[in-house]
Amino acid sequence: MLTILVAFVLIGLINLCYYLGFLKFAFAKNENPPVYKNLPVSLIICAKNEAENLKNFLPVILSQDHPDFEVVVINDASIDETLEVLEDFQLHDPRLKIVDVQNNEAFWANKKYAITLGIKKAKKPYLLFTDADCRPESNQWLKEMSAHFEEKKSIVLGYGGYFIQNRSLLNKIIRFETLFTAIQYFSYAGWGKPYMGVGRNLAYTSEEFFAQNGFATHLHIKSGDDDLFVNQAANKTNTALCFSPLGITRSVPKTDFKSWFTQKRRHVSIASHYKIEHQFMLGLFYTTQLLFWIFFFILLFGPFWQAALGLLALRWIVQGMVFYNSGKKFGEEDLFWIFPFLELFLISAQLIIFIANIISKPTHWK
Repeated sequence: MLTILVAFVLIGLINLCYYLGFLKFAFAKNENPPVYKNLPVSLIICAKNEAENLKNFLPVILSQDHPDFEVVVINDASIDETLEVLEDFQLHDPRLKIVDVQNNEAFWANKKYAITLGIKKAKKPYLLFTDADCRPESNQWLKEMSAHFEEKKSIVLGYGGYFIQNRSLLNKIIRFETLFTAIQYFSYAGWGKPYMGVGRNLAYTSEEFFAQNGFATHLHIKSGDDDLFVNQAANKTNTALCFSPLGITRSVPKTDFKSWFTQKRRHVSIASHYKIEHQFMLGLFYTTQLLFWIFFFILLFGPFWQAALGLLALRWIVQGMVFYNSGKKFGEEDLFWIFPFLELFLISAQLIIFIANIISKPTHWK
């Protein structure tokens, strides 16, 4: 039992070091209001069977307070009324450009091929990406994200959250997982090791895209148009962070566990294609989280239960500061009160997902 205690303490301290590192982001103050440069921006949206979401959210996109932008929407071989909806919007707003991908073209790496066509269609040098089911939190979203482009900053990472659904446990799990992921990729970028971004709120220059040969290095992987591109292209000097409340987007969350589980399987499978150093850092973090709880429950029923509770209390204090302050940045404060339960659920779900992905490959873009 003493050996388990020693291992528990070492694992707990390693895991705690990560959370202490996350505190830097959690307590980081939003910058002074950025200088809105009014850079020419192309908003790019890939839509597959998104007619209803486009009706709801495209008006918000088109009402952004910015003097020089266009919206490029790719209809990725939809079988619903997506194209008709887009054509109707285009009649009333010439800033909307449509790229129509036909079924006989869809085999070309699916979504990545469609996005590449959209980027080639774009006339503006600064590209901002979101999804068809996303709504910006404000009409300043475009200005906030694009304001972080500078001479050496060609990639901007933003926060893409989900709409709140009261009295829904699944909704809290989804939003907690999203918040937790954001804490990590914002923190890693702050440490000079950016490793991913989310396509719900991501920006980069067309120059950066073509300098990286687009998605060429991972075109054979159906998913990962956002995080694999960032993993490949981002570094400590060319990546900026936008965590202003005005620069957030919200998406429609999954409404059943099966759909969410399938989505998470796709996301987890992509992580195996990250750079080795990122795989190691992320793997060590998750492993120490999992082992921490395994050893804790073993020690809880032995002579060292007080030591186990003491380290747990210390860890909860640091975690609480991370989740509370980060949650305030992104409007997710309600998750703080149940973060211990949500963490345990997420660790368990990730373990099941890892096992499921070993047994069979997950499906991809719609």
